[in-house]
Amino acid sequence: MPASAPQGIVQKAVPRLPEGDADPTPDLASYVARGEKPSMAEVIERLHARGVHTGLGAFSPPGTRPPLIGLAVPEDFELPKGYVRHHQATDDGQRIEAVLMFAPDFQLLNAAGQPVTMPKDRVVPPELAPPGLPIRRIVIPPPVDPARPGH
Repeated sequence: MPASAPQGIVQKAVPRLPEGDADPTPDLASYVARGEKPSMAEVIERLHARGVHTGLGAFSPPGTRPPLIGLAVPEDFELPKGYVRHHQATDDGQRIEAVLMFAPDFQLLNAAGQPVTMPKDRVVPPELAPPGLPIRRIVIPPPVDPARPGH
């Protein structure tokens, strides 16, 4: 006779995988009760509390990591070695134009061959922009108003 689950614990049948396949990763239903409607911040916080840092758990909760502000990089601008485009999105999913950053393993040198102090966030300031880059700051789109679809 199978043992019964302790009171308050719901057992869920998990389909068996063919021999040799890896165990399935728990899906969102493992962290959200049926009928519950938590915010995305609550879901991500639950995942992090259980040590899940992949999938949705790879993201910071909305509002906890503001977008980096810096120089906009046109998609057709060829970046020299050591510079990268960093793509971002707003908390409501709108794309933000790419911001110019230094590559993580890059050290800029001045005309005398001495290392230039790099910004901690690696966002390139206008005075260190590559030659020919139009100097223009990125624009953060305003939040989408869910009450006004299409706006």
